[in-house]
Amino acid sequence: MKNPILIILCLVVCSVAAPILITAVSYSETELSSSSNKVTVAKADKEENKTDVKSEKVLNLETVDKESPKIDIYNHKLGKYQKIDLEEYLSGVLAGEMSPDFDIEALRAQAIAARTYVMYKMDRPYPSRHKKAVVCTDFKHCQEYKSYSELQKINGKEWMKNRYSKIQEAVKSTKGQIIAYDDKAILPLYFSTSSGKTENSEEVFSASYPYLKSVDSPYDKISPKFVSNIKMSNKEFVSSMKRTNSSISLSEQNLDNQISVVEKSKGGAVDKIKIGNKTFAGTDIRTIFGLNSANFEIVFNGENLEFNVKGYGHGVGMSQWGAEGMAKDGSKYYEILSHYYSNTSIKDIY
Repeated sequence: MKNPILIILCLVVCSVAAPILITAVSYSETELSSSSNKVTVAKADKEENKTDVKSEKVLNLETVDKESPKIDIYNHKLGKYQKIDLEEYLSGVLAGEMSPDFDIEALRAQAIAARTYVMYKMDRPYPSRHKKAVVCTDFKHCQEYKSYSELQKINGKEWMKNRYSKIQEAVKSTKGQIIAYDDKAILPLYFSTSSGKTENSEEVFSASYPYLKSVDSPYDKISPKFVSNIKMSNKEFVSSMKRTNSSISLSEQNLDNQISVVEKSKGGAVDKIKIGNKTFAGTDIRTIFGLNSANFEIVFNGENLEFNVKGYGHGVGMSQWGAEGMAKDGSKYYEILSHYYSNTSIKDIY
């Protein structure tokens, strides 16, 4: 028979050692789990830091720190030439081209587009309308511009304090930045509202640019000018067309059988339309009837017809309302510009 004292001693040792062993194992597993979590967190932090660095690299583009240049402009309202600081000029352009109610990122995108336009023009012969100036203040020819005194007279001091300051911030925060393709300033066309897609430049202006290509622009539905319509009688339509082209063969009766869309652009606008015995460009019809865009359809109703129109403007380049929608959805100005101007980059020049 075994020694009872030895058996009791073994039981005591086991009862003390077991909890210690269990605790040790548990502690090791906890440490392993904790260590694994730390690695996971570290990786996540590392990835997050990578993202932050990338964002900072994109946002902190200014590598040049020079004074902004002064440019010569032709003020068509005053009928004289003026020399003005480019950044000051841009604030006046931005105030004329985009509402300060727009998101700051959309305003920044517009500021850079306006600055790029000036730089693009500086590398080319000045137009005959203003031979001594790179740009004029007429939006029909160059870009809309309103001076500080003009804006204050129109909007009042309160507006200048609360709204114009936002415009100035959009210009100041993008100082010297332009949109570049092959390291040169692009022709940064822009317009109010697309039909849901922008247009290829060659389908509207007969000039092809590698960065002015048709892209989706889904946010334009927020624009108050996304859809519009014009109604008229068949008689009015025929009279207008005959004033435009006296040799056209067109009658009021069965008018719907005398009109057909021949071709549409990639963006959905009417490229060519046959009316009677003549074929017209969609942009011609837009001009004749004062339509908001060339993206239209004609609905016939007996002795009357209706133009249903989508979008507002020529449709090439950046949609301003599309930019606003992107900004509201969280896009930064450089993402907006990259979307609307294909294969371009932001370059700091001063």
